[in-house]
Amino acid sequence: MLKQFVTFFGAGLSPKAPGTVGTLATIPFAILLIWLGPFYHMSVTVVLTVIAIIACEKYEKQIGGHDHSHIVIDEVVGFLITMTWLPLTWQALLAGFCLFRFFDILKPWPISHFDKKVRGGLGVVVDDVVAGIFANIILQVIYTKTSWLGVQIL
Repeated sequence: MLKQFVTFFGAGLSPKAPGTVGTLATIPFAILLIWLGPFYHMSVTVVLTVIAIIACEKYEKQIGGHDHSHIVIDEVVGFLITMTWLPLTWQALLAGFCLFRFFDILKPWPISHFDKKVRGGLGVVVDDVVAGIFANIILQVIYTKTSWLGVQIL
């Protein structure tokens, strides 16, 4: 059960680009949460973040090592943070996916600092949380200053 959770039901077991596959697998979940509204979206994201930290801590102790590539629950959390307070449009989802993957893969400072310095379950999740925050800030500016992310009609 723990492995199913940290691999987001097997998405992280992809032989190629497990983080990207995990983020792609999160899109339907993000759509549901955006559709339910900001209260549910943020509540689920906060609770999931705490559970992810605890689960990653336990999983790492079971298998040894740190931040294995098949652990993608951190990408799930990061992408949900990315999509907070954004419209449910294909443009927002695509831009959110691209920006989150950009920050998660390249890890500019301070994301790289968290990735290298923080250990345990918190260390697995925190760099993706920061990547999600960075992506969300950029998307919020785009959303409030342009019409590039489309208009939600729901």
